[in-house]
Amino acid sequence: MGRGKIEIKKIENANSRQVTFSKRRAGLLKKAHELAVLCDADVAVIVFSSTGRLFEFSSSEMKSILSRYNKCLDSTQVAALEYNLEEQKEVDVLKEEILKLKSKQLQLLGKDLTGASLQELRELEEQLNEGLLCVKERKEQILMQQLAQSKIQERNAVLENETLRRQVQEFQGFLSTTNLPSPHFVQYELMEKSNSTIKDGSRSPETTCDNGLADEDSDTTLQLGPPVGVIRKKRVVEGETHSSSS
Repeated sequence: MGRGKIEIKKIENANSRQVTFSKRRAGLLKKAHELAVLCDADVAVIVFSSTGRLFEFSSSEMKSILSRYNKCLDSTQVAALEYNLEEQKEVDVLKEEILKLKSKQLQLLGKDLTGASLQELRELEEQLNEGLLCVKERKEQILMQQLAQSKIQERNAVLENETLRRQVQEFQGFLSTTNLPSPHFVQYELMEKSNSTIKDGSRSPETTCDNGLADEDSDTTLQLGPPVGVIRKKRVVEGETHSSSS
């Protein structure tokens, strides 16, 4: 049965702390020896106790291992220092480029021209002229595109108006060819029939026949025009007038 885990913290009891130090120091040195033998590694262990006593182990001479360690440490520090210097140089170069770009931007805006020479001013003027020409060309391209789109829209509007005008003309022609009868003519016919009935007191066979024909064809009269019964009725009225006068 294995031992339970212990809490890693300082042991308060001095005797227990000393016993634990002795056991763990022996185990540490043993592990270092095994590591050096099994893996053919240079191992050095230095331990100072709480009382100041020195305990050490080295697979070879301690001084050679320490000198080798110092060389590696120095080379690492030197490499880190060189890396920091290179980084600083790069940072300085980038800062200079940023300052140049800012100065160039101000010059393009017409500012900070005090330190510029005549040649630099001429070059700046040429650059501004070239940029202005490019801006004008791009502006003309956009205007031409907008003009072409406007022409297309105008053409579509003209075609649509022409189509609508033709449709209106066709509709007006259709209405002119299919005129409906006036309702005043139907009202006049009914008034004539009532007058003839009051005058005669009774309907004649001819009038009755005409009225029946008119009643049967009333829908046709309203749609097609004046019926034939009106002409016959007028002839009957004229005949009565002629007989009364004789």
